[in-house]
Amino acid sequence: MQGEQSSRTVQSVQTTIDIVEHLREVGEAGVTDLAAALDHSKGTTHSHLATLLENEYVVRNGDRYGLSLKFLDFGEYVKSQLEIYDVVAEELDDLAAETGEVAQFATEEHGRAVYLYKAHGNQAVNTASSVSKREYIHCISLGKAMLAQFPEERVDEIVDRHGLPAKTSNTITERDELAAELQEIRERGYAVDDEEMIEGIRCVAAPITNDGVVGAISISGPSSRMAGERFEETLPSKLLRSANVIEINAKFS
Repeated sequence: MQGEQSSRTVQSVQTTIDIVEHLREVGEAGVTDLAAALDHSKGTTHSHLATLLENEYVVRNGDRYGLSLKFLDFGEYVKSQLEIYDVVAEELDDLAAETGEVAQFATEEHGRAVYLYKAHGNQAVNTASSVSKREYIHCISLGKAMLAQFPEERVDEIVDRHGLPAKTSNTITERDELAAELQEIRERGYAVDDEEMIEGIRCVAAPITNDGVVGAISISGPSSRMAGERFEETLPSKLLRSANVIEINAKFS
């Protein structure tokens, strides 16, 4: 299936996508640097940049190019289509304030977790996540909470496509182990990340459903605070309460 999809791609469109994604990574770049980084000729690179500039998808600063705010229009539009967003944001702000930790919301797209909202409590520590970032779904509590709600066939599709790469020594890297973990999540109602993505950071997450899996919410913090009864009972209880509030409010929003 992957090969069939690849054979149908249009190379010129792929080149434009490569340029856009590279500019997102580096911020700004000139024609020569872009051509070298993407292994394209300077002529081809310049033509694509000129087209993007003409259509206001990039801005030019001297001999360097960067993405324009036009992409913000697309992001805001896509976010607005997720009707549950405002309900989630309000509840996560309250959850972060109550727990003092980081509260987050993510959804699944193309087999990856996409962070859509992040709230900080007064004791919150910085994590590697940020709004719009995509992450492997098997190594974070948000992802596992969603995976546990998917049919087995969908889980297999995601693992076939992305694998189970290790982020830390605690990351699940075997299919059987993941299947067992997902069954535990279904039974207890929430997922945990025991330093599986970042050493020293633990998370708990619960799925958000509304005629299907909408996404998941989580609480993250340092392992020193995410321990004992607080990690095993107190925070999961608060999280499940918030998930329930979101699901109820979403039905009437």
